[in-house]
Amino acid sequence: MATIEVRAPATTANLGPGFDCLGMALDLWNRLTVTTDADAASVAVFGEGEGELEADTRNLTYRAMEFLYAEADATMPPVALRCDNAIPLSRGLGSSAAAIAGGLVAANTLLGGAFSSSDLLEMAATMEGHPDNVAAAVHGGLQLVVMEGSQLYTAPIRVPPDLQAVLFIPERRIATVDARRVLPREVSVADAVYNMSRAALLVAGMQSNHPEYFSIATQDRLHQPYRQSIFPPMKVIFAAARDAGAWGVFLSGSGSTILALAQERAMTVAYEMFDAARLAGVDGRVEVTQPTEQGAHVVAANLNS
Repeated sequence: MATIEVRAPATTANLGPGFDCLGMALDLWNRLTVTTDADAASVAVFGEGEGELEADTRNLTYRAMEFLYAEADATMPPVALRCDNAIPLSRGLGSSAAAIAGGLVAANTLLGGAFSSSDLLEMAATMEGHPDNVAAAVHGGLQLVVMEGSQLYTAPIRVPPDLQAVLFIPERRIATVDARRVLPREVSVADAVYNMSRAALLVAGMQSNHPEYFSIATQDRLHQPYRQSIFPPMKVIFAAARDAGAWGVFLSGSGSTILALAQERAMTVAYEMFDAARLAGVDGRVEVTQPTEQGAHVVAANLNS
């Protein structure tokens, strides 16, 4: 019998202008426990997604483990999975990326670390379909990711110390497919330049510890204005966060979570975001967390019991 415990982080993608190329890991975790002492495969889900996510071999974490074993040309043993999930579903916080990253790390551990973290990222991106969330889920930290053909290139970006992430997590969900459906097929040169300049400023502000850049650097014209059509209250929540002292604010991934970057005023920002949402008739909750440099990783492993 072998037992492995893995943690995989929530992630936020885009950070405003970095559409499909920026992702950052957050200190909010799913925990996966894998046990090989099983007569047949089984999956149990607790917390977020309990009673909703597949609790059998169709589960995304289980399928990630199968994917890695197939890549290794090895036979996967019967495993019992326990998924204790803290990452909300369909809220733009990378729940699927965490499920994939956790499964890949667990399977790779069972195989004695046959694959590198770069290999795991390539597998995760293949399963997820786009690499921004999975790059942060696998590697941790803030990651710039570029895909050239089938090749992935990632670059870590330093984050200012004491930076906090204030999350307003609505009860309402937004499916990624719906959030992408409202995007235009073409954009103007002016809008492309607008986003490129702000994405560059955001990276520079992070690297050089200039959070005062973030108010401008988190602005965007490629996706947030269009996604406001399916979540109109985001505009007033953005304004409340800025008025309360947030350095910057953006839609996390495709939403519906709104994330504000703050330092010493984080609790004030959280309160004002919550109040603005309440006045707009949006139910939800706030959570104050921070970026994390850790990606999916093994917490404990007993491979010889």
